[in-house]
Order: sequence, then structure tokens, then C-alpha cells
Amino acid sequence: MMDTRDRPRWRWLILAGLAGYVALAAGCARQANNGPPVAIGVESQYANVLSQVGSPYVTVRAIETNPNTDPHEFEASPAVAREVARARLVVENGLGYDAWIEPIIAAVPKPDRRVLVVSQLLGLPADTVNPHLWYGVRTMPAVARAAAAAFAAMEPAHAAYFAANARRFDSSLAPWRAQIAAFRARYGGTPVAVTEPVADLLLQAAGCRILTPLALQLAVMNGTDPAPQDVAAEQTLLRDRLVKVFVYNQQVTNAMTASLLQLARAEHIPVVGVYETMPQPGYDYQSWMLAEMQALRAAVAHGVSTTTLGR
Repeated sequence: MMDTRDRPRWRWLILAGLAGYVALAAGCARQANNGPPVAIGVESQYANVLSQVGSPYVTVRAIETNPNTDPHEFEASPAVAREVARARLVVENGLGYDAWIEPIIAAVPKPDRRVLVVSQLLGLPADTVNPHLWYGVRTMPAVARAAAAAFAAMEPAHAAYFAANARRFDSSLAPWRAQIAAFRARYGGTPVAVTEPVADLLLQAAGCRILTPLALQLAVMNGTDPAPQDVAAEQTLLRDRLVKVFVYNQQVTNAMTASLLQLARAEHIPVVGVYETMPQPGYDYQSWMLAEMQALRAAVAHGVSTTTLGR
């Protein structure tokens, strides 16, 4: 799935030229690799899980980290190429969400580097339309297990440590899973509207009925103009109060989504803000997912809006 908003990324790559990456990589590759091996999570949520599994024996870096910007508009830089040149492991989402990283990886070869594509770990077909995989309940345990295996290959002396951390991480998601199950048992079938499919996997796991036309969700996600009839259908959901919650992507906004947010507020429909990268500061992946579920429950049970997550 290729997001049309990736065009700024490709524009940067064309202007910079892969030759520049190769030259930069050659210089970085000649530097001594002192200290722990480096792992990169392209999105901050993947980096957070890598860190929970591998630290302190692995140094983990994140590339996309700012929760106040549109991650689809991210543009690479020479600093990113330098990080990739050092990395022994790169974890990318796949499904076109972060395809900009792939030519950089190819241009800075490292024989002992491993690349994990999360969509492939999950066995998803290439035409999967929703790339926001980290909201799925089975995604991060799979990432943690794969990371532990990759780290064990890099640092065999610490293999048992990495495996134990992956198991500990999986167990730490139990409260989140319990909240999802409790919500589904009590509030299953709750109708919701969304701006795009950011949290759809979580909403579906919680038993919600997503009434927003998928075509509108994908248009917003891909930065294209939604069909007027889809916008009208979304407005009807809000104006006629056919939904209990409006789930709003905090990081991808435009005039149309802002008008929908204003309409939801005018109709006193509680709003739940969701994120594409981890909110900061003070969150790890587990607390972030718990906070999103708590916000959803507060909206449905008490009519309370949580537009932003803070600590």
C-alpha cells in the first residue's frame, strides 16, 4: 500500500541522490564500531519495544518521534543515513507506510544488518489497506520475539536475557488486553466515527462498529480529496448523533477533518484523540495503549473527551 503523501520523501531522495548516501555510508562504514550494536525502529513505538527487549546490550534509535507532526510528511536527512549506516537491525512497518527507508538501507549496505518488516512478521498481504499495525494486539509481541532472536544473533552471550525480556514484554500487555476484553463485553457494538484508520485495529478488537466510509478514511490517510458523498455521510453520522464517539487522528489534520471535529463538539459527541507515533513525554508502548483504551471507555461510559494524551 503506497501512501501518496510519501511524495515529499521521494522528492528528497531524488534531490539528494543515492550517490550521496553511498558516499556517506562508505565513510561511516570505515568508522570503528565501538560499544553495543545499534538497532533502529523507524517509528518511535517500534524503537520503544526494541529498547525494552535489548537495552542495555543494544543501543536503540528511533527516526520518527514527533507526535505533533504528520508522520506521512517526514523527510529523511543525512543524519538518518548515518544512523542507518551504523545499524545492525532496522525495524520498519511496511505496507508503504515507511517505504522511504528502503532506498536508504539499500544505499548503505552492511553485510551483518538485518531488516525486519512488521507487516511480513504478521504475514499480511501487500495489499493490506490499513498500515497502522501497532494498534493490533498481536503486533508488538511478534516484534519483541523477532527482536530478541535478532539480538541473540548479534550478542549470543545475552540471548537468554533478550528472550526473557520478550516474554516479560508480552506479559506486560495483559492489562491492555484485559481492558479490551472488558470493553468488548460491556460496550461491544458501539458505533464510532473516525477520520482515518489509525486506531481501527484497536477499535475492532474492542468490538466497536466503525461507521465512517472506508473510502473517506483512506482518502484522509493518503492526502487525497474524499468523495463529497463520503464527507456528507460522515457529517450525517455526527449531525444525527448516530455514533457514540469520534476518533480523531491528532497528527494528520486538514480543513475537512477540523470541520468534522468542530461538528462533533457542537453535537456533544465525545472525541478521542489518537496518535501515529508515541505521545511524549512519559509513555512507553504499554502505557500509551492503556491510555487510548481508557480514553475510549471514558468517552463511551461517561461522555468524556480526551483529545490529547498528557502526563
